[in-house]
Amino acid sequence: MTNVETISPRGLDLQERVIEINRVAKVVKGGRRFSFTALVAVGDEEGVVGIGYGKAREVPLAIQKGVEDARKNLIRVPKYGQTITHRIIGRYGAGHVVLRPASPGTGVIAGGGVRAVLELGGVRDVLTKSIGTQNPINLVKATMDGLIRLRRPEEVAELRGLTISQVLGLTTDKGTTDGEHLTAGPVADEATVADAEAPAAVATEEAPPEENAS
Repeated sequence: MTNVETISPRGLDLQERVIEINRVAKVVKGGRRFSFTALVAVGDEEGVVGIGYGKAREVPLAIQKGVEDARKNLIRVPKYGQTITHRIIGRYGAGHVVLRPASPGTGVIAGGGVRAVLELGGVRDVLTKSIGTQNPINLVKATMDGLIRLRRPEEVAELRGLTISQVLGLTTDKGTTDGEHLTAGPVADEATVADAEAPAAVATEEAPPEENAS
């Protein structure tokens, strides 16, 4: 189950970006009728993003319908700083998009519609890889699927009964230091055994000369 947070477009300064425009021809008795489809992404570049799809007989009207559809499907992207909270794979149809957190200064390593969605969603550092189909519609929807299924650190901490610092790995694990002391014991014992066995070996080597002397 996903706990996606839907956002109202009221009061938001939303930016629009057209990802792809496609021309569709319908064959009728009198000839061909052309129409256009527009895939549009909308976001405020601060954590809110949505995608929409519109069809019309003219390009501007198709884009307008796509924007209206995107404004109805806005979500808030869970982020940790300027990147996403954890690694995830978004899936839609035959399109798979791998999203990985990145260190500050990496930038948005993505292309096409995936880049547009992440930039409008306010993600500044992320690594992505598209697997499978290169259909822009499937890739964009797969990206949105990954963003929707992201979890915040506080949600994971509540489920596991831990603190947010423990979930993020900011606290030291005492078990590691105890393990180091445990591994140091056998090494010291082996050295002691080697030292204890060394004189016995020398004595056995010197024994034959004494017997020959007698």
